[in-house]
Parts: sequence; structure tokens; C-alpha cells
Amino acid sequence: MPNDTSRDERADLIGRLFADSARTNAATLAAMQTRLVTAADQLIACLDQGHKILSCGNGGSAGDAQHFSSELINRFERERRALPAVALTTESSTLTAIANDYDYDRLFSRQVEALGQPGDVLLAISTSGNSANVCKAVTAAHERGMTVVALTGKDGGRMAGLLGETDCELRAASQITARIQEMHLLFIHCLCRLIEDHLLGPQD
Repeated sequence: MPNDTSRDERADLIGRLFADSARTNAATLAAMQTRLVTAADQLIACLDQGHKILSCGNGGSAGDAQHFSSELINRFERERRALPAVALTTESSTLTAIANDYDYDRLFSRQVEALGQPGDVLLAISTSGNSANVCKAVTAAHERGMTVVALTGKDGGRMAGLLGETDCELRAASQITARIQEMHLLFIHCLCRLIEDHLLGPQD
């Protein structure tokens, strides 16, 4: 069993992690509060016009892409109509076929080529902004006449440089992957809440 000193050290570490997360939260809010409203407006306009939202990412970001899609298709906090969203990270036969026949870097762009339509939105998630397959998906989305909402961290990476004037980058104010992922989940929850409030009216 760990001794008391070890328990105290671990408890202190947890305190530091919580404090770091709180600092990241505050810094990200200061930089992204207005931009979150802009991103939500883009997603709302897409859905109001009968279009859909595609999402993609790797690893934990794949989980975030699926989380976002499930919140739209099912529900977030309130009962409302199902919303059209597709996570490009889930269909194993498609993913392995593309990776095998083409290249892993085309994992998402190939699906965007097949499913993306003008007026759709791509939610592109990469903690570094440098994920090659996500960057290629952004390029494919632009070629399909889609808008991009990008969730990034650090300095925005290559993906930030690919974005156009009508796109929106939501960047977590951290260099640490875990803190960035925490902010990405909060971004997603904010977007889902604003979408539902648009459909149903502000929640008390």
C-alpha cells in the first residue's frame, strides 16, 4: 500500500492538475468566447438550411467527433428533433479500406469527397492542428463548398493556415494535450447548448 507521503504527493499533483485546467479554462474563455458564438451560428445556419455536419479526428479527438455527432443525432440536454450529423471515425470497413487501398492520410478526405455537399460543415478536430488526415479533410471540405469549424490547440498548427475567411478556429489556450482535450469537450458542449437554445429557446 502507498505510504502517507506518497498519498500526499499524489493529492498535491491532483490539485496542481485541477489548477492548471482552471487556468486553461479562463485563458481559453478570454480568447474564444465571441468566436464560440460565431462557430455556433455557422452550425445553426447549416442545420436550419437542411444541411449536415461531418466530424473527424484521431484518438481522443475521434472520441470527441463521435461525442458531438451523438449529441446532435440523439439529444443534448432537452427533447427536440434529431439533427443530421455524421462522425467519419466509426465505420471500420470504410476506414480500413481507405487506409489499405490509398493512404491513412486520406482516411477522412475520401469520406468528405463522398458525403460532403455545399452548405455542409466539417468539424475538424486536432489537438496540435497538424494531423495530416484532418488537414486533408479540411482541403476536401473546401473543394466541396463546405465551411470548416476547427478545434485546435498549441499554435493552431498547419490546419490554422488552411482555414479561409468563412471558417472558424476554436483554439484551446494550452500546449498540453490533456488540457486541450478538456477544452475541446467544453467547446463541444457549448456548441450543443447554443444549438438547442436556438431550436427550443433559452433554457432557464
